Amino acid sequence: MDAQSRGRAEGADPADQWVLNPQTGDYELRLDGGAPPPAPSVPRQRTPQAPGPRPSGQRERDPGPRDGDDDTAPDGPRDAHRRKRRQPKRSGRRKALMWTGGVMGLVLVGGSAFAYYWWDRLGGNIDTVDIGDVGSATVLGDGPANILVIGNDVRTGKGNEAYGNRDNVTGHADTTLLFHVAEDRSNATVVSIPRDLMTEIPDCETRQSDGSTKTIPGSEGRTKFNESYGVGGRDPGCTMRTVEQLTGLDVDHFMMFDFNAVKTLSTAVGGVEVCLEEPLKDTSGGTKLDLPAGKSTLQGEEALSFLRNRHGLKNESDLDRIGMQQKFVASMLRRLKEDTLGSPTKMLDVADAATKSLTVDQAIGSPGKLLTLAKELGKIDLKNITLMTLPVIDNPDEPKPVTVVPDPAKAPQVFSMLQDDVSFTEVKKQKKKAKDKQDALLKGARAEASAVRVDVLNGGGPQGAAGETVTWLQNSQGVSRSANQGNAPAKVSRTQLVYAPDQADQARKLADLMGLPAAAMKPAAEAGGEGPMTLTLGPDFTKAGVPVATPKKVDVPQSRADEKMCKG
Repeated sequence: MDAQSRGRAEGADPADQWVLNPQTGDYELRLDGGAPPPAPSVPRQRTPQAPGPRPSGQRERDPGPRDGDDDTAPDGPRDAHRRKRRQPKRSGRRKALMWTGGVMGLVLVGGSAFAYYWWDRLGGNIDTVDIGDVGSATVLGDGPANILVIGNDVRTGKGNEAYGNRDNVTGHADTTLLFHVAEDRSNATVVSIPRDLMTEIPDCETRQSDGSTKTIPGSEGRTKFNESYGVGGRDPGCTMRTVEQLTGLDVDHFMMFDFNAVKTLSTAVGGVEVCLEEPLKDTSGGTKLDLPAGKSTLQGEEALSFLRNRHGLKNESDLDRIGMQQKFVASMLRRLKEDTLGSPTKMLDVADAATKSLTVDQAIGSPGKLLTLAKELGKIDLKNITLMTLPVIDNPDEPKPVTVVPDPAKAPQVFSMLQDDVSFTEVKKQKKKAKDKQDALLKGARAEASAVRVDVLNGGGPQGAAGETVTWLQNSQGVSRSANQGNAPAKVSRTQLVYAPDQADQARKLADLMGLPAAAMKPAAEAGGEGPMTLTLGPDFTKAGVPVATPKKVDVPQSRADEKMCKG
């Protein structure tokens, strides 16, 4: 994209494109150098459109800005001296906007450059999917946030046939990233979920083109994680539900990219630097990847080949490939921060490339909302972003394992830390607000042990844990109104106590007896304490009488986004 096509003269200084909007007091990028266009006489409204037929699972184009989006500035006539182009000072606002794009790099760069481009053009690039009642209706709330970044392995697009022909034009969920943002925005954790992870996929309610809903049946037992999207009409909301069931976290939003995004984004930033200890060559013949040992700068087709390749790696496995992908993402983050963000011209290319390859849920499906998300993410220092792969082991049900399952010891620890918003870095978190909110669940009156009514289920604890716990409660703790309900309908990621608001005193008493942390307390929204509370024992439960505690750290391979792949 040359300067002429962007509506400005060749060689113009990008800084000269910034014009002061006297009505807002902010500088705005006007690529034609002139004043912002006058406001229309009638406010823009989102016009309802009757949905037309489309194949199940196909992405839906967002019809336009939503109510509440500030996607048009309230510009009016200006005096001649206000039309004069002015070079802005390095204001805090501009610096903040320049930094927002450096947070999520390859996976979230779509939210980084909206302050530098025409809102309408970017909005027209973005595809959205109506995922129903899963996720959050707001961009980011006051608490922790979880954003699912889905890699779509659809092969459509020039050159992508080298990675295998695929009749499914929708694609499947390839390696997926769960991006957990701390409540105080001081740190974040990025967890890669392998495509070959064996997990249960729940029933999923999807929205159809005619406005109706259709429930897609879940898996019968465990199946590959990549089937959570694109199989049987499953949409990204199904992948979100699968991750929620796997981790015990509430997933707020999704962002989905395809193969073409890697090629266009790596090119837009001018290439991504990688370093190899040994030469790397695709011996399968599927691609022309042939890299020497040492430093290389990759973009376009070569960047995609690098991220898709597993040949020549240690075990030639998907897990080895995930490790290379994480290093690539970290290198992309640094490239954005150190080079791209200082150039409005480059940011224009990045924004255009990113949004053309981006699909999101409707709650964040506009430039204004993505900018809001990016500003929050931009508060995180790269050194406080941890990258890791979900701890897994070889699938014990396969004679020659080609798939993996969650590590029964380490995976629950990772999930527990994320659920309790515990940082994997040494950052000094501003935890007072979150701690006060959780501690409030444990503050208040306690019922007598004899008044506590609870059903105990085993949702992933040791075999026989429910029965042993009930025996311990009745014989040692005086909780005579406890009952063993056997195995839970589905496994849980951690121990949880569900109770009605008018059972809070019983819940606090049981938490004292069992050593339950505040994060295990799950108050229901409505009263209704006629029946017993429900205590479901998870993999973090070891034995009755042993407190259930959140670990402060877990022994799994980790890296930081500020760590350089090339040491020299």
